Amino acid sequence: MKLVADTHVHTLASGHAYSTVDEIVRQASEIGLEALAITDHTSGMPGGAHDFHFMNLKVIPKYLHGVRILKGAEVNIVDYEGHVDASKEVMETVELVIASLHPPCIPFADKETVTTGLERIMENPLIQIIGHPGDGRYPFDANRLARKAKETGTLLEINNASLKPTSFRPGVRENLILLLEACKAYGTHVVVATDSHFYTEVGQWQESLTFLEQIDFPEELVINTHTDHLLAFISQKRLK
Repeated sequence: MKLVADTHVHTLASGHAYSTVDEIVRQASEIGLEALAITDHTSGMPGGAHDFHFMNLKVIPKYLHGVRILKGAEVNIVDYEGHVDASKEVMETVELVIASLHPPCIPFADKETVTTGLERIMENPLIQIIGHPGDGRYPFDANRLARKAKETGTLLEINNASLKPTSFRPGVRENLILLLEACKAYGTHVVVATDSHFYTEVGQWQESLTFLEQIDFPEELVINTHTDHLLAFISQKRLK
């Protein structure tokens, strides 16, 4: 399986990442990626970027070093009622929004609470990706999550950083097996992303590719094998 776009990448603006936009995009260009999403943390994350950062992403060209740049944000889910820490204005300004559960921003909860909360998030037409599901501290009903993602046109992320041996998130592999089996059943699309915090990590998703091969996950359900499919999918969500 060949992936052509990395949809989850952080720059210095995230507060705990260590590369510039130019360093990241040059790396993407050198390894042959066609598209790259700049998705810094929003302000609810300690050290996260101010709203002005996202409102001014327009200064970055649509193409840089031959790579299509998607101007995005990783917003923090702040409760289980469907709220995030970014305004509608910010989310409308960027092209791609990932919504994620992060311990500094929301407490851990039981399976029913987490599942219902993520279902509410996916109903937001401005949110196209659920970031790094599978963290055992935020248990969910895999069937309900895959079904809701299919219904709302939301992508579920296979987060390469979470599958590394150094990951601090427990139970990811086991939980993703259940989730991806449900995705197969419902025909739910996923996206593979690195969650890079340093430029050398961009496009390095071998853990994810090995994992998908081991569970025989169908390539046609991985959206970032084709840039045009990815761009069409994330645009369509906002038309619903």
